[in-house]
Amino acid sequence: MTVSLSGLTPYRVPLSVDPVTAAAALAASLDGQGMPYLLYEKGAQIHFAAGEAVVLTLDGEGLHLTTAQGQRHQPLSETPLAQIHAALAELGEADGIAASGWRAYGWAAFEFAALIHRLPLPPDAGTLLYLMIPRHEVTLSEGEAALSATDPALAARWELALRSASPDISPHRVAVDEITDRSNYQQMAAEAIKQIDGAVFRKVILSRSVPLSTPVDLVQTYQALRRGNSPARSFLLNLGGIAAAGVSPQAILEVNPEGSLTTQPLAGTRALTGQPDQDAALQQDLLSDPKEIYEHALSVKLAQEEIQAVSAAGSVTVTDFMDVVLRGSVQHMASRVNGQLRDGASCWDAFGSAFPSVTASGIPKQRACREIMAREQSRRGVYSGAVLMLDSQGAFDAALVLRSVYHKDGKSWLRAGAGLISQSVAERELEETREKLRSVSRFLVPAAGEKV
Repeated sequence: MTVSLSGLTPYRVPLSVDPVTAAAALAASLDGQGMPYLLYEKGAQIHFAAGEAVVLTLDGEGLHLTTAQGQRHQPLSETPLAQIHAALAELGEADGIAASGWRAYGWAAFEFAALIHRLPLPPDAGTLLYLMIPRHEVTLSEGEAALSATDPALAARWELALRSASPDISPHRVAVDEITDRSNYQQMAAEAIKQIDGAVFRKVILSRSVPLSTPVDLVQTYQALRRGNSPARSFLLNLGGIAAAGVSPQAILEVNPEGSLTTQPLAGTRALTGQPDQDAALQQDLLSDPKEIYEHALSVKLAQEEIQAVSAAGSVTVTDFMDVVLRGSVQHMASRVNGQLRDGASCWDAFGSAFPSVTASGIPKQRACREIMAREQSRRGVYSGAVLMLDSQGAFDAALVLRSVYHKDGKSWLRAGAGLISQSVAERELEETREKLRSVSRFLVPAAGEKV
């Protein structure tokens, strides 16, 4: 019988290392075990979830649910977000869920946007949404880990991993050529810019993929990547057939149980070199560049409209307008858009309104998503999608999946994009992809036994 961890009393383990090191030790302890897991950093805490008590997936065929009662299938409805919300709301103790509720983790692929925006679903889109309610969970904060596990042997292994965790990682790095454009990105961008009229079609984010010839150690790469960046969220996952490690520059959406919601669009980019004088000059250039300011204002305006669509009248505000945030090898203009869920609206309604992020798709979103799916050479999958953490009380957190390394079916790769508007210059946008790739490429640790 499946047992949910929600009803367990956490066992507390003191930590002598930082939470990132401790969480990575938990992930490393599962190497070769075949147990799916997801690590999610938000604020001062890292959540580590493993094992699947309940699994919900969505694809072109419908919604699939696996619980203690077995497997259930629903054909895809006209309102997939409401369908997901209802399926989760109906979970109960017979499904292996404690009366106190549940917390779920997972991911949404970029192609999930096709369902939201009523576009033809690409035939090779695959799984669009993957959620699990875990069997085991650890919440890590400075100095302490709260461990809940339904398997005593796993709990003992995790405690040993936490007590013996070390911050040491391999000094070796995988060499990546982010300069050479093998995807013909510059021509693709130039052709897209010609289609942007600035009135109806205003912005699109096109991306390119960079394959890796050397396998990477994702757990050690996550540690190096996290220590070398200052993200809004970070994650490490091996779940639903894909593995990834990333430092998310922004949250697509954050909803608390009281219905307060916020999104933080980032648009407008300059390099971050580590040289104070040069970075200050680049920041001033960013804040005075008409193209970058226009791009950012467009993104904030759309984010405001999306939040208004699910918020109570008069509750929407814009704060921290055009702040500059530092994200690894780049600096971005950022603003916050806040609201309060209107009566009758759920966190899934809010997610549907905000997804995909305007800063990873374009304006208007339907046209931008159509252009992306037609022009790019491969499906994005989780790139520019979301890593999710949500619970039965209405809390919902969605991290934008950028600045990441991906592994699936024996292949590893990086991916980065740039926002195109009518004033864009394709050569400069290609350079922006290089700047973003460097947020990740400098931190790739080779897998054990690999020569670099």
